[in-house]
Amino acid sequence: MSGGTIRAFIRVGYLCALTLAAVPLAHGQAKPAMPDQGNSPTGLLQLPGVTSNPFGHRANAHSPYAQRKHLLASLPMERLTQDAQRRILEIANSPTLYRRLPAQAIDCDREMFLFLARNPEVLVGIWDLMGITKVQTQRTGPYHFDAEDGNGTKCQIDLVYGDPAMHIYVAEGRYDGKLVAKPIGGRGVFILRSGYAEGAEGRTTVTGTLDCFVQIESLGADLIARTFSGLIGRSADHNFIETARFMSQVSQASEQNPPAMIDVATRIPQVSESTRRKFIQRITALAAKGANRAARTAERNSLEKLTRTER
Repeated sequence: MSGGTIRAFIRVGYLCALTLAAVPLAHGQAKPAMPDQGNSPTGLLQLPGVTSNPFGHRANAHSPYAQRKHLLASLPMERLTQDAQRRILEIANSPTLYRRLPAQAIDCDREMFLFLARNPEVLVGIWDLMGITKVQTQRTGPYHFDAEDGNGTKCQIDLVYGDPAMHIYVAEGRYDGKLVAKPIGGRGVFILRSGYAEGAEGRTTVTGTLDCFVQIESLGADLIARTFSGLIGRSADHNFIETARFMSQVSQASEQNPPAMIDVATRIPQVSESTRRKFIQRITALAAKGANRAARTAERNSLEKLTRTER
């Protein structure tokens, strides 16, 4: 198989990165379970290890096969539409690649995390403003999102279920660039699980992990997947880690320097005016929360100092 075809395969696998960089959107295509009204627990999800071999069907509880089986059994299928169930299982039951990305724990306000998670075009717009991405995004419906990288890869992403602890995305993509004689398509299911822990000073640590199921529509897909799963997986790991860190940075900047972040919000492309206003509202609310926390800390420190002085 030609080097060009291999690179194209990796590019289609890398369409995951578009999804990961844009994860997640908003709740959709599920039976009523609004994101802030879900019944799922939001326990801390510090799951072990990254698994990149999609073919190890061992009985070991930590094998990819066992992880997949356990994860699929835990999905709230009864709360999904039949179409969403079908799309998920068609991919997840026979993926070309399966990978559990490394768990991430970030200092991030819970509401800001949920806002950015449900409005990924804000993140992409900031990267666009910074000149560090060519990705173009377009929200085509409340729960549907299109993205393209400018080099021949396009994908459509649907969030078929969402609550504060779990989001399930189904993506379809295609590469039709100069590296291949005919387009190569791919599909994916991405399951994001997240938890929230509040510290003694009121700061929130958001912890999450992402399971990726990817199918590549190519005759040599299985062979290439065996050979290049590590490379594709490392690209996905990197995107997930960097996106998580960036969300933390946006949260902290909003708290510490709201005027600068509001200026960014007024200038970012690829977002609707409604989303822009909501982002500014979230920045303002987070700044107020941070000011209140700082005031409480200062008062507590003052009281402790006074107590020591009286002794």
